[in-house]
Amino acid sequence: MKTELMDVLRQFALDAEPISCSPYGCGHINITYLAQTASGRRYILQKINDRTFRDVPALMHNIVLVTEHLQKKVQPPMQALRLVRTLGGAAYLEQNGFWRVYDYVENSLCLQQPESDQDFYEAASGFGAFRQMLTDFPAEQLHETIPNFHNTPLRLQALREKAAEDPMHRAGAVAAEIDFALSRADEMGKIQALLDAGALPLCVTHNDTKLNNVLFDAATRRALCVIDLDTVMPGTSLFDFGDAIRFGAATAAEDVTDLSRMHLSLDRFRAFTKGYLAACPGMSAQELELLPLASKIMTIECGARFLTDHIDGDHYFSIHRSGHNLDRCRTQFKLAADMEQHWDEMHAIVQEEAAKLR
Repeated sequence: MKTELMDVLRQFALDAEPISCSPYGCGHINITYLAQTASGRRYILQKINDRTFRDVPALMHNIVLVTEHLQKKVQPPMQALRLVRTLGGAAYLEQNGFWRVYDYVENSLCLQQPESDQDFYEAASGFGAFRQMLTDFPAEQLHETIPNFHNTPLRLQALREKAAEDPMHRAGAVAAEIDFALSRADEMGKIQALLDAGALPLCVTHNDTKLNNVLFDAATRRALCVIDLDTVMPGTSLFDFGDAIRFGAATAAEDVTDLSRMHLSLDRFRAFTKGYLAACPGMSAQELELLPLASKIMTIECGARFLTDHIDGDHYFSIHRSGHNLDRCRTQFKLAADMEQHWDEMHAIVQEEAAKLR
């Protein structure tokens, strides 16, 4: 395997001969390695998972356009990912799979969970800056590499159909969870309907705004660079905001079994809202009004996906115990229910933080 990795690396325009390559990080989709050359310079080598991403050329088309646009906006350049081309000038290599190389972002820190409100604020600054720097990029040039990825009405329709099919005879035992999601279907489709009607701006969206997709400066602990651009597509940044809240403002892990531990942290919600709006000041009044709803939609959509997979026999999400996807579903629905209990407070926080920037 090491010989294959070195052969792959030698086909990229590195600064010197590669001398080492070892597994790196904790990603679950692509296979990632940290490589070093004789000069001491380091690079990230990735084998792209073409089972998850069926159209790698389209995916890499998106990444090339977005990273090149960002490189023109940032100082220093390591505040944006930089692809290393092959010796022939291509953005990726096809050789027993699909490979790409990035410059390694030195002196950076990757967090799996926010350790403070300030960490979550900085993550928001990173994702907000990502959107702001791409406001002048024509999002329609990007491919939709995972069609309908955040089309919530279609996700709920998939739940409805799988519950009716009931291949594992599990639907009866989760009737309350199915009803929780489907009884909110009209509200859950509001943002998608506005996007389809052209009533919301079409933006470049990241679509996986977890904390570990922002690198922090190891010295200052400030947001440095947004990474993991495989799901970059055209869409609405409302869903980026909402997914970050779903993940980072929750008081418990998404598969916790003690639901009493799962709540929305209003402090974390405020920290992220403050950071995101400060970094991305151009959001419309309509977008601001929809930020709490986007948080709830993304939470219920995620829960519905876990529930659909549970009913179907756990084929999509990896599970580590019986009922794992059902546990995940229930945490998301508990979080969404807690948002409903704090609805007025969420709206007040958005308005207060927006007012501070006027």
